[in-house]
Amino acid sequence: MLAIERRNRILEKLRNQGIITVAEMAAEFSVSEETIRRDLYKMEVTDGVQRTYGGAYIAKAVRTDIPISIRENIYLPGKETIADLCATLVDEGDTVMLDSSTTSIHIADHIKTKRNIVVITNSLKIVDTFANSADVKVICAGGTLRHSQLSFVGPAAERTLEAYYADKAFVSCVGLDMEKGATDADELEAEVRKLMLNNAREKILVADATKFGKFSLSLIYPLDGINVLVTDRQPDAVWLRELTAKKIECLYGTGNPE
Repeated sequence: MLAIERRNRILEKLRNQGIITVAEMAAEFSVSEETIRRDLYKMEVTDGVQRTYGGAYIAKAVRTDIPISIRENIYLPGKETIADLCATLVDEGDTVMLDSSTTSIHIADHIKTKRNIVVITNSLKIVDTFANSADVKVICAGGTLRHSQLSFVGPAAERTLEAYYADKAFVSCVGLDMEKGATDADELEAEVRKLMLNNAREKILVADATKFGKFSLSLIYPLDGINVLVTDRQPDAVWLRELTAKKIECLYGTGNPE
């Protein structure tokens, strides 16, 4: 197969599903991962593809809802950085809410050995993470299962969450914009995340650097309603000024702003 034909097929996959990983493309086309990385580098220039750790994505549409099976394999260093920072915010005895984001799955893995905590979530993956954590009480919101995300949403999930209050809520988003706030690609998921933040004493937004300056279909929460923003690397000076003006504490990893 010619390189141009391979890149056209990769581009078609990106347009159909929004995101791909280097590993899956290398396996599908029987080439090395380095070859796929070179393809993606060329496609970034010519086709508007955005490369990231381990893959690439196209996020031109306001509504881009990517399955968890793909999301859980990308941005891994950034998610681990965020999860490590978030774990320092969880004290023994806390009640915490975790949304169904893949970042929250990493947070769950970092706090699963803590003692005497309560975790409220709508994520099947997070429930499974705590399966062997005898010192963690887990409350799972029921409702309608989103098969692509392995999360529960809808009226039943919302009624469950409305009945509980937490010390801290950790919620992610698809996009984070200074004016539009934190947004999501799915209305029902956005409503669950909003309820978690509403019912938490400390509202913590987790967002890697790729989400800054973007927005999606449905509002989760206005930026000035957030108490703490946790990200994988230092935001640029404009964002830092905005966060300071809104009295939002910002925790970030050691990476420098791009």
